[in-house]
Amino acid sequence: MFERRLLKHLDWALIAATMALALYGLAMIYSASFSNRSLTGGDAFFFVKRQAWWLGVGLATAAACAGVDYRGPARRHRLIYVVVIIGLLGVMWRGQSAGGAARWVSIGGFRLQPSELAKVGLIMTLAALLARRRQTVTRLGTIAVTVMHVAAPAALIALQPDLGTALVLVALWFVMLFLAGARKLHLGVAALALALLFAGAWKLDVLRPYQKARLSVFLNPGVDPLGSGYHVIQSKIAVGSGRWWGKGYLGGTQSQLRFIPSQHTDFIFTVVGEELGFVGAACLLALYLVVLWRGLAIMDHADDALGMLLAGGIVAMFALQVLVNIGMTVSIMPITGLPLPFFSYGGSSMVASMAAVGLLLSIAMRRQRIRF
Repeated sequence: MFERRLLKHLDWALIAATMALALYGLAMIYSASFSNRSLTGGDAFFFVKRQAWWLGVGLATAAACAGVDYRGPARRHRLIYVVVIIGLLGVMWRGQSAGGAARWVSIGGFRLQPSELAKVGLIMTLAALLARRRQTVTRLGTIAVTVMHVAAPAALIALQPDLGTALVLVALWFVMLFLAGARKLHLGVAALALALLFAGAWKLDVLRPYQKARLSVFLNPGVDPLGSGYHVIQSKIAVGSGRWWGKGYLGGTQSQLRFIPSQHTDFIFTVVGEELGFVGAACLLALYLVVLWRGLAIMDHADDALGMLLAGGIVAMFALQVLVNIGMTVSIMPITGLPLPFFSYGGSSMVASMAAVGLLLSIAMRRQRIRF
């Protein structure tokens, strides 16, 4: 049962930064979709209203996760893991396609992306597994168990195909094993094995042509300016043209003339850069830094290994998504389908991100008091 005394340990800075990001995102989603009203029956607020609804669901999810002691769900990590696998198998069975990938399932008229929810589920289950085996995390047997734990959902997500999210799961595995105290030698060998596996997948044409094209464009955006490189080139033009103060809200030429594909989802940062300039982008990054700072503080003061690993995994997930999403818009990262947490349009991403914040709040309220 929830104890009211825990409320005095709520992390208000984390809550404020999260809400500021979500509201900022609603404003930019409106701008990004303003010129695309022909696809929404003339309703300029179509995407904003849907995102606001998902924000409400996300807030309710965050409140539920914060109100429950994080140790309780962790004891049911096997059941959570089974649910994650079933959800990903459901995509393979009845998945709905968009953009050449089957990543969504329809439940009660709503489209959900199980891979987004799987990230949070895998963090929780892996944290519980590592917390129970922390005394043996330096042994190869435990490393092998965690590899199998991550390999199944990562493989199912890669088959959708969604290589970006699959690689995020692998990166989370590295981070959480490092936090749990795994030997650097084992992690180095694992990194080498992964690199060889990726090279083999490239050589044997396991990777799809468009995935290879994205990596080639990352190395040289000008290799296909009207094809695979179009997204990156137009994105860089938009972000660079914003300069210090931007062209003004709703005043972006690249965004309002729809030169940027997926500008209300994966490439929403380009709208910020073009319309609000360096200042608007810096404010966005500052809000993310607050979220990461509070997450690290909660991790550092967690009462147990489970809380530390769970908070560390969540912080790593947010940091990776922000780095990759913003990085791909300015051509320092390959193009992937990773959304910007709390900001990009997408219900599954919003609910998963809010659930992660709820878990951080649950850990924060049940930890030793933080001294600043």
